[in-house]
Amino acid sequence: MDLPIKGIIPPMVTPLMEDRTLDLTGLAKLVNYILDGGVHGLFLLGTTGEGTSLSHTFRKQLVTETCSLVQKKVPVLVCITDTSLEESLELAHHSEKVGADVLVVAPPYYLPISQAELQDYLEILLPALPLPFLMYNMPSCTKMNLSMETLTLAKKLGAIGIKDSSGEMQYMNELIKVFGSDPEFSIITGSEIFLHETILNGGHGAVAGGANFFPRLFVDLYEASVDGDLEKIALLRETILQIDNTIYSVGENISKYIKGIKSALAVLGICKDFTAPPIKRFNETERAKIQTYMNNFLSNTEFAPIQ
Repeated sequence: MDLPIKGIIPPMVTPLMEDRTLDLTGLAKLVNYILDGGVHGLFLLGTTGEGTSLSHTFRKQLVTETCSLVQKKVPVLVCITDTSLEESLELAHHSEKVGADVLVVAPPYYLPISQAELQDYLEILLPALPLPFLMYNMPSCTKMNLSMETLTLAKKLGAIGIKDSSGEMQYMNELIKVFGSDPEFSIITGSEIFLHETILNGGHGAVAGGANFFPRLFVDLYEASVDGDLEKIALLRETILQIDNTIYSVGENISKYIKGIKSALAVLGICKDFTAPPIKRFNETERAKIQTYMNNFLSNTEFAPIQ
């Protein structure tokens, strides 16, 4: 695996049946669809993948099935974050066994802990991991922002990068300032609207949820950003802003982002839109709005390159 990890790495949704079992047909369609879009990796069991809502047995099944489908075409990244150290390690070793490439580590997300306590935890967890790993900054879910001191320790312990989902461009710029001189350390945004800024400022890519249903759009924006093509960046970013104002804006709950992505995939006929409790899929009225928005995107000739 080449370092740094870079490009578009979709945080893949987890296709579910109505009885909350894994939708194997939908998973195969989704993996093949995303890969055909030219992405550079797949990220499993993150927030968009509803990882923390799934049983440990289910998580292992998803990793196994996905690695079998991907067949090393791109790196598979697996989020192992859990409230239990032992469960994180169990999933880490399973992921290595079935062919995953990189692990992703966020802070344990229930008990409030300090940066010092997190650093002590990382000194136990990170040396025991069997694969290369990225750190994951997700303060909205973990109640803490990873400090530069904590990330410096993680890097010393072997971290090969950071995925930042803070939604703060100032924090991203600080990451680039502190760690950007290392040619093998990846700095990846989890906020798709910051993709072009991240690349132009010296970062490496994005874990973009919209790349589940329009992967080519985000790959095109990544490539335009690498090339410094400001005109193309402006055009593609306008479409991404439209997605934010439509697909991601249906409903009132914070979970509308996840439900919107799954509903968009259902419109495309790729997988069903069932979600894991406590999230409930959109109602008929909301699904109809997603259908209308998707039809508008797909009928737009300027959108043809990403269909």
